[in-house]
Amino acid sequence: MAKEMIAMLLAGGQGSRLYTLTQKLAKPAVPFGGKYRIIDFPLSNCVNSGIDTVGILTQYQPMVLNEYIGNGQPWDLDRLHGGVHVLPPYQKASGSDWYKGTANAIYQNINFIERYDPEYVIILSGDQICKQDYSDFLRFHKEKNAEFSVAVMEVPWEEASRFGLMVTDENDRITEFQEKPKEPKSNLASMGIYIFNWDILKKYLIEDEADPKSSNDFGNDIIPKLLKDGRNMYAYHFHGYWKDVGTISSLWEANMEVLDPENSGINIFDEDWRIYSRNSGMTGHRIGSHAVLENCMITDGCHVDGNIKHSILFAGVTVERGAVVEDAVVMGGSVIKAGAVVKHCIVAENVTIEKDAVVGAMPDGKNKGVATVGSDVTIGSKAVIGPKAMVSEDVEGGTEVW
Repeated sequence: MAKEMIAMLLAGGQGSRLYTLTQKLAKPAVPFGGKYRIIDFPLSNCVNSGIDTVGILTQYQPMVLNEYIGNGQPWDLDRLHGGVHVLPPYQKASGSDWYKGTANAIYQNINFIERYDPEYVIILSGDQICKQDYSDFLRFHKEKNAEFSVAVMEVPWEEASRFGLMVTDENDRITEFQEKPKEPKSNLASMGIYIFNWDILKKYLIEDEADPKSSNDFGNDIIPKLLKDGRNMYAYHFHGYWKDVGTISSLWEANMEVLDPENSGINIFDEDWRIYSRNSGMTGHRIGSHAVLENCMITDGCHVDGNIKHSILFAGVTVERGAVVEDAVVMGGSVIKAGAVVKHCIVAENVTIEKDAVVGAMPDGKNKGVATVGSDVTIGSKAVIGPKAMVSEDVEGGTEVW
């Protein structure tokens, strides 16, 4: 039975700008917003948009991601025909061939797509926080009789040169594509979310793979070729919440915006567009008699007896009496012991911060960084981790890292 549209989710990126947070896991598997991982957002968008067939293209450090996806049941993607499928680089008789670029990753999975004989294919990024109705995007694509459509957002003109930009006419038809130009002609930034007619996508993937000069990338190769050939290409204006959480600061900011759903535009408590996740299965959180909480998100299994302000605590975090946590993202299973001060930072999973240690600092004239502690690290008693430090190994008590 043919599917009208299936999704291909690019989840193989190393996420190198997240440094210590992605040394042991793929970027889409990075925890977010208390009880989620980044990949929960595109998967939930698919389900909420009526897409029941998703291929997840993995490559870098896929173990945690594969385990998390499982059979897709939390997202209602455990289907007999369709459902969610994890697609590592294709194994050939001569051995494994790594995905060379975004277009090559889809090319290697042409046979998977053919199984469902879709009319349309939507290509998604696994490393964005975004709530988007893909069915509305498909309606636009059909109305325009497009062969290729890209979701775009207006960005401030002074920031436009950081993005891939679509130049359009009055009917939203794409007339030019600029990749991070010094002199932008448009402020319509590509979100890296595409809808193709499958016959067109297949043709261009095969041609691109045969070109030895190609970098096998949608932005660098496929989109310019479509333009050159005069294909029907349109830009779909998206007005909701979208954030590329590719840097420590943007990941920290997006987590903080979860605490302000009225003003930030991201509401993970919206029952009409739920974000699904594979929950921890832990008991409820416990708030002790000495705890002081202000504008924070405390997830399942947390034990809190310290002072928490404007922070997100993931499942199973412990904050002992006298510890202070402010403007922080503390991921699952971490322990912050008595007297420790943790501010304006990201603490990864299963970290132990010993008594009276200091991690990060509130920004002032000199200090504006987001301190980051990688997973499974122990910060010794009375150690000091500076506001711009990235720590991926244990720190002995009483020492300083800046």
